[in-house]
Amino acid sequence: MRRFILLFLLAGLFASGSALAECRNTGNFQQWLKGFKQQAIASGIPSALVNDALGTVSFDPSVIKRDRSQQVFAQTFLEFAGKKVNNYRLSNGKKRLRRHADLFQRIEQQFGVAPPVLAAYWALETDFGAVTGSYPTLRALATLAYDCRRPALFSRELLHALRIIQRGDMQAAEMQGAWAGELGQLQFLPMGYDLHAVDYDGDGRRDLIRSKADALASAANLLRHYGWQAGQPWLLEVRVPKQMNWGLARMGNRLPLTRWSQEGVTEINGRPLKPGGVAALILPMGRNGPAFLAFPNFEVMLKWNESTVYSTTAAYLATRFAGAGPVRSGNAPVQKLSIAQVKQLQSKLQRRGLRITKIDGIIGPETRAAVRAIQEQLRLPADGYPDMNLLGRM
Repeated sequence: MRRFILLFLLAGLFASGSALAECRNTGNFQQWLKGFKQQAIASGIPSALVNDALGTVSFDPSVIKRDRSQQVFAQTFLEFAGKKVNNYRLSNGKKRLRRHADLFQRIEQQFGVAPPVLAAYWALETDFGAVTGSYPTLRALATLAYDCRRPALFSRELLHALRIIQRGDMQAAEMQGAWAGELGQLQFLPMGYDLHAVDYDGDGRRDLIRSKADALASAANLLRHYGWQAGQPWLLEVRVPKQMNWGLARMGNRLPLTRWSQEGVTEINGRPLKPGGVAALILPMGRNGPAFLAFPNFEVMLKWNESTVYSTTAAYLATRFAGAGPVRSGNAPVQKLSIAQVKQLQSKLQRRGLRITKIDGIIGPETRAAVRAIQEQLRLPADGYPDMNLLGRM
């Protein structure tokens, strides 16, 4: 399995850098690299280490080409989850949860993160450590740090990669992973690795590539850093009525479960929601598609990966490991707009003065917010998900 998560790990950053999405590199890579080396040495990294690690690093146009291609974001939740939550991952995840039960239990006791959640990330990121990537990490990071699109982000990540080497966790030649610089069985970017990785097997180094104990415990430590609440739920699939106040259904709008019950939301089997706690109602494919109550721990999962489609898939897979059944398709068929049609919609939204900073054919948070605003103006169900009716009305 090739690393499909690479693109999603940086999804939240793409929007902030959208003004540079079509930028062009006009400088000289070797001159840039010389300046970066000086910066790294000035930050306290030994010059011998810097020159040894970066001495043969070169610019790789193939990394830039991959970085510019983001069509994976255009998949719907059911398309993405249908591919990734497959029989192989479900079967092998449950086997690993049983096989490594003692390890998962110790990690949960120390960090508070439920084993199904860690198993879901382990499955989606690298098929349980089977495919961690073989791309030279320093070359990938240097290429992206030089690139005009997000130089500050990847310059920072390259510095942290050098600090990992300085700390003795890994040698430069061992740094191989994904094309965008992620490392290990849980695919950490170097900053997360440097600041939050833990040596859980006690061998004196934090090895996120070869040690599943280090990798899983480090993932739990990162989630705890993001605010994970021990013993609390993360996602619950629910049924929604055919008519309700769809404007309430949006990430961040936490309401008591009793309030969602008043709106007609029920458990997936039709039973009333159990009272207690607060959650947001999320509709990844609009009012007719699957529906979930997202608890505060789900918002923590969005800090791991800001793509709603990816994070919903990870959270859903974790519920499957915890005993939930397959996701429903929803109340009615959902018509998917093509990439070209979404671009057309984004252009129309932009011309109406709504915030659309990138015409990319991807229904991200910014596009959903704009769609919800125009749906309200046109007195359509404001579920934030575009369809042909909305496109035609505009």
